[in-house]
Amino acid sequence: MELIKKIKQSEAQAQEIIEQAKAEAVKQAEKGRDNRLAAMTEAEQQRKEATEAAIAEAKSQANAEVERLKARAEDQRRQLHDKTANKMATASEKIMDYLRG
Repeated sequence: MELIKKIKQSEAQAQEIIEQAKAEAVKQAEKGRDNRLAAMTEAEQQRKEATEAAIAEAKSQANAEVERLKARAEDQRRQLHDKTANKMATASEKIMDYLRG
């Protein structure tokens, strides 16, 4: 009789251990999901920040390139104006000489 009682008590303890193990497994799975979600959120935030930084850098480089091209165009315009100014002065003198003479 005592042996049967001990066996039943052992079975009850074993069942309790199994239930505790199941509960712990569920808790660990939830913790793992939470950790993965937090890691994914952090990775998404880092990706967003990296994208924003890359866009800002690209805009900065584009603006610098635009300014460089504007300066180059202005320089070329000035050079062209200087070249044509001499030719215009020479042509004007020739016309004036022709008209006088």
